Parts: sequence; structure tokens; C-alpha cells
Amino acid sequence: MPSVSNSIKASEVAVSVRGLGLTYTTSIERRPTIKARAKSLGRGTKHTRVIQALDNVNLDVEYGQVLGVIGSNGAGKSSMMRVIAGIIPPTRGRIEVFGSVSTLLALGVGFNPSMSGRDNVLLGGLAAGMTRDQIEDRFEEIADFSELGDAIDAPMRTYSSGMYSRLAFSVAATVRPDILIVDEALSTGDAKFKEKSLNRIKELRSDDRALIIVSHAMATLREICNDIAWLDKGVLVQRGEPNATIDAYQDFLQVKRSAASDEDV
Repeated sequence: MPSVSNSIKASEVAVSVRGLGLTYTTSIERRPTIKARAKSLGRGTKHTRVIQALDNVNLDVEYGQVLGVIGSNGAGKSSMMRVIAGIIPPTRGRIEVFGSVSTLLALGVGFNPSMSGRDNVLLGGLAAGMTRDQIEDRFEEIADFSELGDAIDAPMRTYSSGMYSRLAFSVAATVRPDILIVDEALSTGDAKFKEKSLNRIKELRSDDRALIIVSHAMATLREICNDIAWLDKGVLVQRGEPNATIDAYQDFLQVKRSAASDEDV
């Protein structure tokens, strides 16, 4: 599990990842044909599959950096974010986190749909390490940013996906943590809220925090990141200047630069 230190001034490094490996073991049951089922008394055949989600990943993220993480589906991006956030333990390797972390890993993760948006703001804030008094002090800021109006007091099961997205991002970004991890959350919501979220990310970037952003929106990453890490099949292929790294990734995929590819690769 990641170790957390409050001595931020002791080091410029926010997150240190060394030899990170993550292995999943899954069971796959193959359904027999009708004829085979009759011979085997209806029993299927179970096979075990080992998935190497991350393989010997090494990287540091420093304060003041905005690290974009790119790669095709199944590259290990979200797995790495969950390990860094302490949600799942690594199979091997070491992770050190120097500072408070706020995560926005998926739409509405951690929210209770039976509770109101107001109550879920409290849950989200507590999960991010805030006290009740701190949450109450910032509640109006969170509610205003989400633009939910009176719906903030309605059960979240009545929310649209866009409303979920707005509230989740509002809580995560308003906490103003030392380290913010965002996984595919900038691509949700309407165009107006996307722009608003992007501007908030830029504000956080200017505060010398550490941001880690997973996204397929290459144009957005080119604009806001000062570093890019490219993962492929759990391996860190390349890390460096955004334009050079994204260009290499797109060349690898044999995708020409275009408005469509910059937002969907």
C-alpha cells in the first residue's frame, strides 16, 4: 500500500513509484455446447487467466507537474491510478505519496445514490480527508461550482450522468489537495462545464500542486500538461514533453493528427 508523509517541504517529489507491478488472476468459464453438456452432465470448464496489468513501472511526479497518462484501453492507466490512490494494493514494488490526495477516478465512485447530493458532498469531503467544519465552510463553493441548484437536496438516484459528473468534479477539485488524480473525468458533462473544469485544473496547476490526469483527449493534454507518460500493456513506454510523447503515441497507433484523433485516441 502507498505510504503517506505529511513532510511535503522535505522533498519536491509528490509521488514516487518504484518497480510497480500489478497482477490479476481471473477465472473464465467456457460454456459447453449442448452435445458436450450432455456428456459432461452440464458442467462447464473453468480456466484461470493471469493478467499483468502493470509491469515494473518507475516514475516520479513532482510538485508543480501536471502529468498526463495516455495509452489505449487496457494499457494499465486506471490500474496505476487506483494503486497510487491506495484503492488496490500492488502485487510488487513500492509507492510513496508525500501529501494529501484527492481522487476523481470514475463517475460517482463513492457516492450513495439513495442519499442527497448535499449528503454525498459530506461523504466525498470526509473521504478526501476534510473535517466536517472544513466541508461546511466550502459547501457553498462546491454547490455553486456544480450548478445543481435545488437538485443538490434531491437523491442522487434522480441525477443524470452529467449531474453526477458535475458534483463529483466539484467535490474533488474544491478540496484543493496537494495531489489530484483525475481519471477520464474531464470528458464528462456538457461543453460549458468541460471548459469550467478545465479552467479549474489550470488554477490548481498554478498553485504548485501535483496533478495526474488520465485522458484520451489529446488536445486537452497538450494544453494543460507539462509531462506525459505513455503506457502500453502495463509497461511505461515513454515519458517526456507532451507534444513529442503524444506524437510518438499517435504514430504508434498509425493515427494522423486531426481534431477527431486529438480528442478520441
